[in-house]
Amino acid sequence: MTQESSPANASWERDLINRLSFAALDEQRRTRRWGVFFKSLFFIYLFSLLGMYLWNNFASFHLAGKHTALVEIKGVISDGTDANANDIIAGLRAAFEDSGTVGVVLRINSPGGSPVQSAYINDEIWRLRAKYPKTPLYAVVSDICASGGYYIAAAAQKIYADKGSIVGSIGVRMDSFGLVDAMQRLGIERRLLTAGEHKGFLDPFLPERPEEVSYMKGLLAEIHKQFVAVVKKGRGNRLKEDPALFSGLVWTGEQAKVLGLVDELGSSDLVAREVFKTETIEDYTHRTDFLDRALEHIGTTLAHIFPQIFADLARPRMM
Repeated sequence: MTQESSPANASWERDLINRLSFAALDEQRRTRRWGVFFKSLFFIYLFSLLGMYLWNNFASFHLAGKHTALVEIKGVISDGTDANANDIIAGLRAAFEDSGTVGVVLRINSPGGSPVQSAYINDEIWRLRAKYPKTPLYAVVSDICASGGYYIAAAAQKIYADKGSIVGSIGVRMDSFGLVDAMQRLGIERRLLTAGEHKGFLDPFLPERPEEVSYMKGLLAEIHKQFVAVVKKGRGNRLKEDPALFSGLVWTGEQAKVLGLVDELGSSDLVAREVFKTETIEDYTHRTDFLDRALEHIGTTLAHIFPQIFADLARPRMM
């Protein structure tokens, strides 16, 4: 047995349906407004970073006029550090290419590092000197310019240092250790499987083999010979005849001047003011700062989120 709905019941049902429909529409509107808000906030943040980046990296270069260009090498020279060849070469190229550059100061504070990275930079300095013969490049030593640092400095027309700077260490080293006796005392057995007779040579957990030690010393001697040749090419007859010169020893700035490793005593400010006759020093050192890292991260992120953003904007809506 059925009972027909009264007009009051029908009105109540329609009212309930209308309320539910409007509630759903209101929820969609709120969701859309918040989505637009957060997307707008993201783009404002992105363009703010871009503006700051462009200002920091480009604006000052065209306002300085005639100036001394500074490129700094600081810390261990290695592919994985701030003092890597790619970044240093990028800074040097930018410095030489700027028409306002009167001269370039390569300020070095490094104990050395990779001979390969140092060689890349040395070669590039010679190339830039040949391409821009009217733009001098002088190296200026602050605290220390040793080993790979001096490998680079040798390519400069002149080298300046403080009297208390540490200069030299023209040599090559390889570090290792030996744990054979310790392992025997602890009852530890080394198990090493290789394909190739010398694949595991100089393994610190195995006894040294004289033929392998001799081979490695030969490699170090070859790299040392290359280092010496680079220094002689750059310094020429300014070097004094001294048997200790290429022994790996270091000297103070004053001592290095006597030996011909350094030309004059002075700072980067002195070179800019007294030698290049400029009052302005512009820093061309390539640095991966917060903005660079942030923009790199954002670039990666955008590659993933842009398709989704455009899909959301293109989706049909009922409001």
